[in-house]
Amino acid sequence: MKTSDFDYTLPTELIAQQPLPQRDTSRMLVLQRATGAMTHETFARLPDHLRTGEVLVLNDTKVIPSRLLGHKPSGGAVELLLTEQLNTHRWLALARPAKRLREGSEVCFDQNPKSKIQNPKSDPLRATVETKRAEGEVLIRFAAPPDLDRFGHVPLPPYIRHGEDQPDDRERYQTVFARQPGAIAAPTAGLHFTRETFAALAQRGVLVRRLTLHVGLGTFKPVATDEIEQHTMHIERFDIPEDTALAVNTARSDGRRVVCVGTTTVRALESVADEAGQVRAGASQTDTFIYPPYKFRVADALLTNFHLPRSTLLMLVSAFAGREQALTAYAEAVRERYRFYSYGDCMLIV
Repeated sequence: MKTSDFDYTLPTELIAQQPLPQRDTSRMLVLQRATGAMTHETFARLPDHLRTGEVLVLNDTKVIPSRLLGHKPSGGAVELLLTEQLNTHRWLALARPAKRLREGSEVCFDQNPKSKIQNPKSDPLRATVETKRAEGEVLIRFAAPPDLDRFGHVPLPPYIRHGEDQPDDRERYQTVFARQPGAIAAPTAGLHFTRETFAALAQRGVLVRRLTLHVGLGTFKPVATDEIEQHTMHIERFDIPEDTALAVNTARSDGRRVVCVGTTTVRALESVADEAGQVRAGASQTDTFIYPPYKFRVADALLTNFHLPRSTLLMLVSAFAGREQALTAYAEAVRERYRFYSYGDCMLIV
């Protein structure tokens, strides 16, 4: 299939730049896969669409402050997005501007002045570029294990134009149920949940279970090929606890729905499912690329935000809802002035 088959037009003013004051007041477009029917609601109504005994699966990864702002000895500015920790001192990272960095170059990073953890007597964080790779990726060796809580910035996506950390970002670019540090981007479908959401789900008898997939390049790397089949996904690591696998497998056997919160949750479960939709527990990794046509073995319903054109996320949504229905729903969301992307509204596909 052509990458251009997953394009759509989005007015820039619909790209959400700030989170709403209350998480669960986001709008929610509900799409019926069987008929294509759509209704407009708010996220607070999510529990009304679920039934007793159904299993809702969340990704409890926690975003780390993985964006570092520094400079070379010459004074030139350098920005790193840490993407994978290899050991205590060495990380893979995306560098900007990568062309001006050479192997052996030293970079210094000052403390983030907006961090709550400050040490006025601390020296800058120093790092050396060990290896340059393709597409702006570098292998970095730090002189000391990096204290990201002190030096790091929130890795906000580039379409959020305020760039620098704002007071709300460290809290709001994080789900309320985040537990396991390691993500370089938020599992954005989970950003709408509140304590009240979980109370309402419990009252309805919905089983809430968790898994951990650390969101990395595999989730948000752009598709640069004309044919989507030529795109290569980066590997992302995940872990499915025993109680989650048991709940999902029992629900599948009993004919109860499994409702996935976010595309990362779908990818983790589908990556370890057999033909009967039974999943196995434990740590694993995935470079699974889901696009139409795809036969889903686990996911029966999907809560997801609105994603960038031509992205692997939109392709997964199109596989789940049908490409034409997904793009029709996106067009409807544009007409109705929904807020798009990470801080935006959401869609429930049932």
